[in-house]
Amino acid sequence: MPIALFSVSNKRGLVEFATTLSQLGWDFVASDGTAKALRDGGLTVTNIADLTESPEMLGGRVKTLHPKIYGGILARATQEDQAELDTYQIKKIDMVVCNLYPFQDTVASADVDMNDAVERIDVGGVTLLRAAAKNFARVTVICDPNDYSQVARDLRESGGLSKNQRTQFARKAFNHTAEYDVAISNYLSKDARAETASIEAVTLDTPDEELPVMLMSSLVKIQEMRYGENPHQSAALYSNQTIVGPLNGILLQGKPLSYNNMLDLDAAWRAAQGFDDPSVVIVKHLSPCGIATANSLTTAFPEALASDPVSAFGGVVAVNRTFGNSTAEALGKLFIEAIAAPAFSEGAKQILAKRKNCRLLEIDLTEPAPLEFRSIAGGVLVQASDYGDPPETEWKVVTERQPTEEEMTSLKFAWKACQHIKSNAIVFAAGTATVGIGGGLPSRVDAVKLAASKAGEKAKGAVLASDAFFPFADGIEAAAQAGVTAVIEPGGSIRDQEVIDAANRLNLALVFTGVRHFRH
Repeated sequence: MPIALFSVSNKRGLVEFATTLSQLGWDFVASDGTAKALRDGGLTVTNIADLTESPEMLGGRVKTLHPKIYGGILARATQEDQAELDTYQIKKIDMVVCNLYPFQDTVASADVDMNDAVERIDVGGVTLLRAAAKNFARVTVICDPNDYSQVARDLRESGGLSKNQRTQFARKAFNHTAEYDVAISNYLSKDARAETASIEAVTLDTPDEELPVMLMSSLVKIQEMRYGENPHQSAALYSNQTIVGPLNGILLQGKPLSYNNMLDLDAAWRAAQGFDDPSVVIVKHLSPCGIATANSLTTAFPEALASDPVSAFGGVVAVNRTFGNSTAEALGKLFIEAIAAPAFSEGAKQILAKRKNCRLLEIDLTEPAPLEFRSIAGGVLVQASDYGDPPETEWKVVTERQPTEEEMTSLKFAWKACQHIKSNAIVFAAGTATVGIGGGLPSRVDAVKLAASKAGEKAKGAVLASDAFFPFADGIEAAAQAGVTAVIEPGGSIRDQEVIDAANRLNLALVFTGVRHFRH
């Protein structure tokens, strides 16, 4: 009779699956806790300790580590291996069903200490999975209760699993142990502030704090996509969490998000979360074309749309408040690909349900990721995320004219908005809404001219924010010609004085922040 070894932490579906195996003539060996669950389910099972004639030791730390277990798992289907098993009276084990202590759940608790965490590190289970996965040519390894029904069905219909199926389960087991090892390494790195760390474990208090020597993360495919940026490119979404949706959110309505949808929504969502007041961000092809804040989303949306209504067509929208009925109605006939919000009112869902091609993505407002990753040929660039000026930043008015109170309000808004525009980033703003945006150009003065052309007459009396310094006075002069009255930029150019002199000559108020915000 074939033998299955059970040692599971998650006992969901265990008895039902084992019952099917029993009906098909399988015998069982199990660790104490799992054996009890099987007996309670009316099944006959041999305890591992009875098979090995060696009791569980050290408070359960040593259970399965024995030649009669690992010899039975690792034995190949050869005469030589069988002869050696016979010599030591070891029976072959044909299936290993094992999942690991929930280490990730343990360390997720805020009050867990190192001793508790260490005791939850599974040793025997990992070894069982690796041994069975290594010998997938003969042994079936199952680590996910969701696979029980498929295995049971195949055993009933075919009497066994194919080598290809065993290979797939082996790969899944290795993924399971790899993810588990990463979680342990991440926890120890975070707790001890060692040289290894993960995306989740890294916390950077200052921009110049040293990044870890090693970054570790296990990524799991959670969504296949029809294609990437273009139809001839394959694509998929991976996450370090297996129970989440796109952008760690929930897709409430619409067909699956495309590769480009996710890029645009990520850019819009990051920008929307950057404001304290109710904010609306409209993005098209990774570039914000309208940003506005107001006392409500209903007020902010038409102001964001007015920034560039032509580019907004077919874009995505992100907001940092509940997307309500009136905001949904304010969309009018504008075609929007997707909307991201922390919540949607029931009324808004009903209104938006009529837009069959509009995806609704509900995302919790959470702490932003501390690191950003960019792939390059042969490696990955990692940097601390840019979430605004450092706390110690001090702005300085460098012109003869001081900004008015109204101008300063707009400058503060424009400065925050320009941080989400592709460099060279130029934002024209009036009040707390963009009226013209220029970015992603190799020339800063051309970016000013683009923003001015988008703003048109609305540039008169507007303010300007630039993500980096003006290398020449031509950018300031172009802004003044368009009607801008105040400018905010980092400063730091060798020609700063030329720029200041031009601002004074043109009666502009000029503020230096001392902080650059490139976004390439």
